[in-house]
Order: sequence, then structure tokens, then C-alpha cells
Amino acid sequence: MMHINWQEFTPWSSLIGGAIIGLGVTILVLFKGRIAGISGILGALMQFKNTPKDHYLWRILFLIGLLSSSLIYSLFFTLPNIQIDANIMILILAGLLVGFGTRMGSGCTSGHGICGLGRRSPRSLVATLSFMGAGFIVCFMFLHLMR
Repeated sequence: MMHINWQEFTPWSSLIGGAIIGLGVTILVLFKGRIAGISGILGALMQFKNTPKDHYLWRILFLIGLLSSSLIYSLFFTLPNIQIDANIMILILAGLLVGFGTRMGSGCTSGHGICGLGRRSPRSLVATLSFMGAGFIVCFMFLHLMR
């Protein structure tokens, strides 16, 4: 049975955050003609020979904005208390699997789920359904079958 903790339910801040993400994605598409897929932005920075020289600055600024957003948020609001119960080896394995899946799926959830679905891309729909479906199955397994 699903339970919603109404004291921590934050629909307004979630709506505002989603609108800010949508605005940022739209600005990047309109002014640079690029998709805001984090793995593609970071991956292109790591491919020095294949990345056009005029692409470095906006990619670096995008990643700085992404990484500094929590710091900026913490200046105005209290950050949520996050507790991670997994051990370090599980976290490393999970990170490697996500990275492998990102390469195999030709993009990440931000590229496919936000930008691709916004452009009505059938490939992104399949990718997003695959990401979400795999996540649902793994969560169900860990929360209900492996206890």
C-alpha cells in the first residue's frame, strides 16, 4: 500500500523546479540548438578531439550551474536530510550500471525524458519507458522480494 507523507509533500516547489528546468532546456534549444542531456554534455567535454572549440564554454557553464544549484538553493532554504543506506560497493556498482545504460541507450533520463519527450521523439519514449520500467522492477525487487 502506498503512503504519502503529507508533511513533506511539496507540490509547489516541485512545480517551480520543473518550470525552471523546462525554461533552462528551452533556452538551450532556442539559443544553442542543443539538447540538455547531461551525459551528452559531459561526454562531449571528455572527447577533446571531437568537440568543436565553441562548445566548451557553454558546456562548462551548464555543468557549473548544475553543480552549484544546491549551493544556491541552500542560501535560501534548508537542504533536505538525505540518508543513504547502501554500502559504497553497491553505490559504485549502481553508478557503473547507470553509466553503461546511458551509453547503451544513447542518452540519459534528462535527454530522453525531458527533451526527447518534449520533442515527441518515439525513440525517447521507448528509452524513457525502459528507464522507468527497469527502475520500477528493481525497486519492487529490493523493497518486496529481497527482504
